[in-house]
Amino acid sequence: MTRSAVVRAEVAANLRLALPLVFAQMSFVSMGIVSTLIAGRLGPSALASVAIGSNIWFMIFVVFMGLFMAVAPIVAQRRGAGRPAAEAGAVLRGALWLALAAGVFWMCLLYAISPLLLDLLALDSATRGYALGYLHAVAPGAIPYAMFFALRNAAEGCGQTQTTLIAGLTGFTVNFFGAYGLASGRWGLPALGPAGCGVAMSLAALSMTGTFALLFWRLPALKPVALYSRSPGLPWPEMAEVLRLGRPIALILAAEAWLFLIGTLLMARFDTLAVAAHQIAVNFCSLAFVVPVSIGIATAVQVGRAAGAGDAAGVLLRGQIGIGLGATFALVSASIMAGLPNLLVSFYTQDEGVISLAVTFLYLAALFQIFDCVQATANGALRGIKDTRTPMIITVAAYWLVGLPLALGLAFATRLGPAGLWWGFIGGLAVAATGLGLRFARLSRVAA
Repeated sequence: MTRSAVVRAEVAANLRLALPLVFAQMSFVSMGIVSTLIAGRLGPSALASVAIGSNIWFMIFVVFMGLFMAVAPIVAQRRGAGRPAAEAGAVLRGALWLALAAGVFWMCLLYAISPLLLDLLALDSATRGYALGYLHAVAPGAIPYAMFFALRNAAEGCGQTQTTLIAGLTGFTVNFFGAYGLASGRWGLPALGPAGCGVAMSLAALSMTGTFALLFWRLPALKPVALYSRSPGLPWPEMAEVLRLGRPIALILAAEAWLFLIGTLLMARFDTLAVAAHQIAVNFCSLAFVVPVSIGIATAVQVGRAAGAGDAAGVLLRGQIGIGLGATFALVSASIMAGLPNLLVSFYTQDEGVISLAVTFLYLAALFQIFDCVQATANGALRGIKDTRTPMIITVAAYWLVGLPLALGLAFATRLGPAGLWWGFIGGLAVAATGLGLRFARLSRVAA
């Protein structure tokens, strides 16, 4: 087979894994959009409470997502090495025990700290009450969400990414009808207000976990994992491996998510127009980001399979292809942002002041998108070879030691103002993308 034919085959293999994940990620993002739209029909206090509660919940959500991303490359490497499928079952059982413990811990923590966090925000009594109700309703969902991420990543490590799409569509459906019915009391259900949106999120998590439990029991491609087989004692080595690889990934995702949360709070130091314009640009970036995230997950699986098989050349090629696909998508999405900013902003607002500033932010978001796509896919390639600690150091340093100080300096010590925050974040992402890319190039070439 010629080099070009090999590259085409590897590109096709990556996209076969990534495309179902793109639509699955869209379904997850849409759950938050549904809750926001339904809460908006209940009044401004309800809308504000769900927005605040969702941001607090997301700070926990990304920790789960990162911690159990470690499961996919662990399973992929075992499968690539030709090890018995039941070994993947031991990894998954270990991850599920961790998920149960993590879910209980975060649920209790959320119950304990929610009142304190809301008091710090100095909200009016109505908004605070609604937000507390939402957080108390969504808190029990911490347990099934953690278990869902463990199950999801095990299936993806086996190359079954379509299962994530099935579970995501199930969760979206449950969330939509649950939030619509419980928020306003439709179909004889109690009218819980914003808390109904929180209950719906928890029910969606249960439905997605249940879907995966059924798929691991019945789907021929996943049955060999033998999730339900009896095993003596807890799988301590597998639990330790998931924790060792997963903790740095969780910190990577949290570092980026929390940085942008701080960015929104800093933007509020200017005026409401700046906050509104910033939110529009961030929202569009978030929607576009599901593609490189999905490519990064697929790349981790593909690289993990090659690493497990001892195929050093395959590790290099598959990592390069994943990063290349991320960069290609970045150029497309950046071109859309830079070429059609007024059209994109018009979907969100007709306010001339917001439009003017949001267009400026979208130009900056186009540049931001390029570096963000590269770092996401490079991180995926490094996860595939179980390299997570150094990427964590690179990412945290880039965001918090470069990006945040640069953003603060440019925004508040120069005439750039709000745009300075974006330039600072671009600088941090550029350092992260460069560092991660060089890290993968060095490790993969040494192995080859």
